[in-house]
Amino acid sequence: MDSVTDLLQQLVRIPSVNPDGDPGTDQCGEEAIAAWLGDFLSDRGFAVTTEDVEPGRPNLLARSPGPPSDSRPRILLGPHLDTVGVGGMTIDPFGGEVRDGKLWGRGASDTKGPMAAMLWGLLRNRERLADLSVAVDFVAFMSEESDQFGSKHFARNHAADYAFAVAGEPTGLDLVHTTKGSLWAVLESSGVSGHSSQPESGENAIMKMVHALSILESDLKPDLAGFTHPVLGPATINVGIVRGGTRANIIPDEATAQIDIRYPPSLAEERSATELLKEFLARNNLPVTLSVSADNPPMEVPADHPWLRRILAIHPQSRLVGAPWFSDAAHLNKGGLPAICLGPGSIEQAHTRDEFITLADLEAGADYFTALIAGLKSS
Repeated sequence: MDSVTDLLQQLVRIPSVNPDGDPGTDQCGEEAIAAWLGDFLSDRGFAVTTEDVEPGRPNLLARSPGPPSDSRPRILLGPHLDTVGVGGMTIDPFGGEVRDGKLWGRGASDTKGPMAAMLWGLLRNRERLADLSVAVDFVAFMSEESDQFGSKHFARNHAADYAFAVAGEPTGLDLVHTTKGSLWAVLESSGVSGHSSQPESGENAIMKMVHALSILESDLKPDLAGFTHPVLGPATINVGIVRGGTRANIIPDEATAQIDIRYPPSLAEERSATELLKEFLARNNLPVTLSVSADNPPMEVPADHPWLRRILAIHPQSRLVGAPWFSDAAHLNKGGLPAICLGPGSIEQAHTRDEFITLADLEAGADYFTALIAGLKSS
């Protein structure tokens, strides 16, 4: 393996598509890439274990080389193993082609590019890892792109073993230390079907849903705006999907809507987003029922946290920023392990039909993690 570009090509060429939703391929799951990484890191002195979170879908844990009795504080570099689906892509999703100063393929940006940069930083420091004042482990999580089962499992079982975590995401090498939470919820309304020539004979479930969504827009939206954050801004709501009915001449007896509420830590400090939504629906007697798809927490590592200060001492050009999206770092924080997001590349290329990372960004990321690890000198 001669370069970080070679490494990333290898990672992109191992399909690891999350099977949930619409993967667009039958080459799903994280087992193959976890096995490849396990062999790669074992051959370089790491003590590797895997833990199946779901059948055939493991987390990978690689402990850094160290002294026989290694009592050093530990941190981890933690990208995720899975990618989103590949349906509709205009390039070979698993080709890893290098062209026009970019490396193309699913995961090149999110998040195999950051993964490769982290790994390359560890390899460049292989001879000094055992002598650093901090043990730097590599951990890779399954299923970040759907429900974050991997990081939840890790937080329950291993958070107490670590002092700090860096989740690999394409942040442009900014330190994302605060992110919004996200409540994805499904609203359902029911009615009575009938012939559309006699609408008074039935109950139109779609119109019930329209009424409920109108109240959410007029009344809940300004309530959410009261929960804000100096970096992240206010809580927001979006109606992403509405479905109902079968034919224009049949009164629809059911309708559903999927909504996404993004919220800063201030809302979570008062109550859960799920509780807030349930209370709003009940208080306004809206004709819908709620089933929660997922409620992912916000996260915030204080700007003066000792580990942020330590990273900034090594990389003073780095910026502390926030992001409206969520990641494995949120679940690590919720489990008691302070975690930020960091990595090369841009979130604007994530999940796109022609996903890429520029070679310049990839190499800058490798240099960044090389310097970061080297900066954890012996005490």
